[in-house]
Amino acid sequence: MRNLFIIFFLLLSCFGNSQETLQELLKTHNTERVPYISVQELAMPKTDAILLDARELKEYNVSHIPNSTYVGYDDFDLDTVVKSIPDTSKTIVIYCSVGIRSEDIAEQLKKKGYTNVYNLFGGIFEWKNNNFPLINPEGNETDYIHAYSKDWSKWLLKGTKIYE
Repeated sequence: MRNLFIIFFLLLSCFGNSQETLQELLKTHNTERVPYISVQELAMPKTDAILLDARELKEYNVSHIPNSTYVGYDDFDLDTVVKSIPDTSKTIVIYCSVGIRSEDIAEQLKKKGYTNVYNLFGGIFEWKNNNFPLINPEGNETDYIHAYSKDWSKWLLKGTKIYE
């Protein structure tokens, strides 16, 4: 009976410590050395920013935020970005699925001297959850979105989830 109680207690404590909100998830995984920008602020017409997608190509090819440029994560090449954006004072917003991989890329840009770099809070998932448009590689609006994995897809509340 004692062992059963211990197992029950351990299971209960595991479930009690699970991530409850996106903010808690990001606080756990990110250093927050890169400031966040909200999807609402990014979507405002007055926001003039270069938008970089730090997901993998298979994710980007399902859909992406309009006017964004694919830079990847595993194959990210800082020199290529530096050549294409020589002005280190430009406003740059980087996004991924929820905002973890994009922080890594944003930190690399900051170390290279870029001064106006932001991480999109909640990433493309939060963008879609707020009903902002996504486009496919042909430039057509789409409801499809790469959900990254079954575990991470719980943060994507809208759209049609694609996994491969």
